[in-house]
Amino acid sequence: VAVHTIMPRATKKQADEMDAEMDTEAEDPEIEAMQRRLKEMEDEAAKLKDEHEKVDDAMASEEGKNAEEEAAKKQEADARSVFVGQVDYASTPEDLANAFSGCGTVNRVTILQDKFDNPKGFAYVEFLEPDAVSNAILLDGTEIRGRKIKVSAKRTNVPGMKAGGRGGRGGRGRGRGGRMPMMMMMMPYSPYGR
Repeated sequence: VAVHTIMPRATKKQADEMDAEMDTEAEDPEIEAMQRRLKEMEDEAAKLKDEHEKVDDAMASEEGKNAEEEAAKKQEADARSVFVGQVDYASTPEDLANAFSGCGTVNRVTILQDKFDNPKGFAYVEFLEPDAVSNAILLDGTEIRGRKIKVSAKRTNVPGMKAGGRGGRGGRGRGRGGRMPMMMMMMPYSPYGR
């Protein structure tokens, strides 16, 4: 059996006295110590946040410098490279290195492949000397493994630029390579009979 005790409501004066008693209890040394510790922790958190922001800023500026250095290295390597098109699918990097060795010292040959590791039919040849590029371009139209190759200086891709200069479909006109859409094609016969 539960016993409920009914207490009279405190008057405004009594409520104020109770609040005053609580305030005097708040001045307890333990509570003051906890409040000081809380203030110290908040200050320490603010300092850590400032240090974290400084480190982030330093890392961002370092990444920017590294990105610029990498872009400069890539552009310099592209200036020493040529694009080779119409490469026979059976050609190896050694075949291309031998073909271009008369132009200058070949640093690297890259034959691009699709996702099934089949050659795409073009390659890049990187030289140690930039002047070897002009000599390599003279090999445009020569045959390697029975195919006439196309040789041109490698261009550096600029992020955000698309082929054709206008973006989208590369300036080919209407969809599907400039042809009429399927629904607009003229039918040589009537779909409804005669």
